[in-house]
Amino acid sequence: MSTWFFPPVAALAYLYEMRTPADRSAATSVPIHPDIAARWSPRAFDPDAVVGRDDVLALLEAARWAATWGARQPVRYVVGLRGDRAFDELAGLLRRGNSYAKAAGALILVCADRGDDDNTALYSAVDAGAAMANLSVEAVSRGLAVHPMAGFDADGARAAFGLDEGLRPLAVVAVGRLGDYASVSEEIAERDNLPRARRPLDEIVVNWPV
Repeated sequence: MSTWFFPPVAALAYLYEMRTPADRSAATSVPIHPDIAARWSPRAFDPDAVVGRDDVLALLEAARWAATWGARQPVRYVVGLRGDRAFDELAGLLRRGNSYAKAAGALILVCADRGDDDNTALYSAVDAGAAMANLSVEAVSRGLAVHPMAGFDADGARAAFGLDEGLRPLAVVAVGRLGDYASVSEEIAERDNLPRARRPLDEIVVNWPV
C-alpha cells in the first residue's frame, strides 16, 4: 500500500517564504523616485493574470514620450497579448532561457530604425533604451512586472511580422503580474533571489562636480 505524506501547513509556508524574493528595492546612496527603486526584472509571471488594454496603452504612451534625439522617434513596437497570434509568434521566438516569459500577459517587441547615417543609427538605439526605461517605470507604477530580453530570434521576428529591413528588432519585453514562487522552478526562484547589485557611483562617475 502506498503511503502519502503531506507536509504540514507551517512547513509549506516556510518553503514558500524561502522561494519568494524579499524586498527588491534598490539600495541607493540617496533617495530616488520609489518606482525607479522598485523596478527589477522578475522571471515569475502569473499565467492567469490578464494585462488590460488600458495598461498596455499606458506603457506605450510612456515609451512614446521618452527622450528622443532630434525628435526623430525611431522606435517601433509589435504588441502581443496572451492568446493572440502576435503573442504566440513572439513567445515562439524566445530563446530557451527566456521561456518563463510565455506566462506573461503581454509581449512587446521593441525595434529601432537603422537611421540614415552614423549619428542617427547610434541614437536610434539610445532612444530605444530610453523608451524601454519609461515603459518599465510606468509598469511599476501600475503594479506590473516587466522583464526586457535580448534572447530571441531577431531574424525570425522580422520574417514573422514582415518588418522592413530598415528596422532592427532589439528586445522583447515581457509584461505581467508577479507570479507565485511556489509554482516556478527552483532555478528561477534562486535567480530571482540573488542580491541586486550595481557598481558604486565612484566606479561609474568619471568626474564628480566640485
